[in-house]
Amino acid sequence: MEHININIQWASHKLPLSQVEALTSEVLAAREHLLSGDAPGSDFLGWINLPEAITPEVIAGICAEAARLRSKGRVIVVVGIGGSYLGARMVIEALQSAYPSADLPRVVYAGHTLSEDYYAQLLGFLDREDYSVVVISKSGTTTEPAVAFRLLKSHLEKKYGQAEASSRIVAITDAHRGALHNIALQEGYPTYAIPDDVGGRFSVLTPVGLLPIAAAGYDIERLIAGASDMRRLCLEANTLDSNPALMYAAVRNALYRSGIKVEMLTVCQPNLRYVAEWWKQLYGESEGKEGKGLLPHSISITTDLHSMGQYVQEGERLLMETMIRVARPTATVAVPSDGVNLDGLNYLAGRRLTAINDCAAEGTAEAHAAGGVPVVEIGMEAINEYSLGQLIYFFEFACGVSGYTLGVNPFNQPGVEAYKKNMFRLLGKPGC
Repeated sequence: MEHININIQWASHKLPLSQVEALTSEVLAAREHLLSGDAPGSDFLGWINLPEAITPEVIAGICAEAARLRSKGRVIVVVGIGGSYLGARMVIEALQSAYPSADLPRVVYAGHTLSEDYYAQLLGFLDREDYSVVVISKSGTTTEPAVAFRLLKSHLEKKYGQAEASSRIVAITDAHRGALHNIALQEGYPTYAIPDDVGGRFSVLTPVGLLPIAAAGYDIERLIAGASDMRRLCLEANTLDSNPALMYAAVRNALYRSGIKVEMLTVCQPNLRYVAEWWKQLYGESEGKEGKGLLPHSISITTDLHSMGQYVQEGERLLMETMIRVARPTATVAVPSDGVNLDGLNYLAGRRLTAINDCAAEGTAEAHAAGGVPVVEIGMEAINEYSLGQLIYFFEFACGVSGYTLGVNPFNQPGVEAYKKNMFRLLGKPGC
């Protein structure tokens, strides 16, 4: 299997290779901080060895629990916000059909919004479906998932009775303390622990991500295998040329120092849009602090070339673009020939849509680079569990290196608490 690879040819006009290589010592020092645990945030480095720490017995247990949940009904509600759901949703939406069969498992999401209309629609849907719930929260008191879980717990109990409702709930939470831990203990829910040394945005390879992904019917063993292979490369290769995660960290820091303020992740397949959402949290929450950091943004091509494309091509020159390219499709669809050819498309007859989409992506990279936007291409072999596992670990490792190179602690998020304090005050929460 091929590894994730990186191509910076379309960034060279803005960033000569010598400027990237000038950061080599800083990037290698940042890598060493990750591996030695001697920098701020070192108590949240458990994700580094996760792919090797997950035993076959753990995988088998998660798969068995996933099968039990599916036996309760085809709908699984995942309750969480931020890293507690984005990683799972990224993988599930990347792998599932846009038009799935009615008999396949269906994962829906709660806890990521406080919209009354959303929950009214969700509960109305669940009135008609047999379902179970995976609730994910370290503390159990984060407002959005806590409110959602209270609504769903009440709905389950009214629909099935308390005993059956309890059998349809799995809690993923702190192993020893917290509101959700105590509720799970009292109600007898099956539980999985969120490791103390893994932050939410790095938690997709823990039960936080693995149980929902397995419940959706996907191969978590292959996901972990891909992450494990990328981990081996990231830990063993110590040059920019041989280690794509180090190159990515170096390029984005070099561009930031040259005046670039926004990084736009461009996906070339619509089912990768939640890769972009997960990536935005990973990098925004890890690096956006102390008045520093690239602002993460995303678009999808070719869809957004007909909207945001104008700004990217000719707007203010504060952007870099990271484009995810996929080498191998999973299906074959070709353009048919037409005898009349009124639309003038016979020059494409017989050509696969992947070849056309690749030309669009290549043309986009060339056009944006010519317009003054440096483009970094990230290549993955295919959209499958193995390649997604590689992509996850690649972005996580690069994020840790990039954050330390930037000079921040990439594993805390003090700014997230600001809105909560104001919200609690406005709601009249006791003690606030």
